[in-house]
Amino acid sequence: MTVLLNRPEPGIALLSLSNPNCRNALGIAEFEQLARAWDTIEHDSSLRCVVITGEGTTAFCSGARLGEDFSTVPDINQLVDRALLKTRVFPLPLVAAVNGHCVAGGLELMLACDVRIVSAAARLGLPEVRWGIVPSGGGALKLLEQIGHAPALRLLLTGDLVGAQEALRIGLVNEICAPADVLARALEIARTIAANSPLAVSHTKRLALSGRAELWASREPAERLSADLLRNSKDAELGREAFLEKTNPVY
Repeated sequence: MTVLLNRPEPGIALLSLSNPNCRNALGIAEFEQLARAWDTIEHDSSLRCVVITGEGTTAFCSGARLGEDFSTVPDINQLVDRALLKTRVFPLPLVAAVNGHCVAGGLELMLACDVRIVSAAARLGLPEVRWGIVPSGGGALKLLEQIGHAPALRLLLTGDLVGAQEALRIGLVNEICAPADVLARALEIARTIAANSPLAVSHTKRLALSGRAELWASREPAERLSADLLRNSKDAELGREAFLEKTNPVY
């Protein structure tokens, strides 16, 4: 298992991406494990808050494994939706302990979280356009409403990665910590949330994000169409080859 679910304290779940040799990248198995983990957490009435992190101090999550053949999954779009919480508001508060680089699908997973603690050494971004694909895990759906037009479109269209200080400045994250302190700080915040009235917390989150799931779901078919078109394009083929060969694609 490369997605681990633990309960380190009463009321708190810790969901860890545990494949540091691959910078906690997401293959088919990891997407399936994430989707199942969210189902398990949601149906555990003892839980009040969730912390999600990556193993090690190098990467929170480097996104999907571009070297893996996702065409073997009958409905990869639906799987990504479930794993990255793309079009739903998860009922429990989610705290991201971003312990390292957070890019592509990793950033899209972070966008589903309510509070984001980030390592001072982390870099964050959505580099999909560099590789001939689109951010199909919710990045294009959510980023603009979360941080505003100018910073969102800059990240989406350039594919640039930003450091922790810039991510804090544009409102992408809440707080920066030393790499060794990220998880402890995230657990501290989760502990504070878990000590509050669970009914009040649940309703407050639901009210704050009212209508968001419906909005994301209404936009998702267009995103899915774009993702499918790009996956079968010459640009995606060139981008994938360049990514695997560690060269710069020429479109």
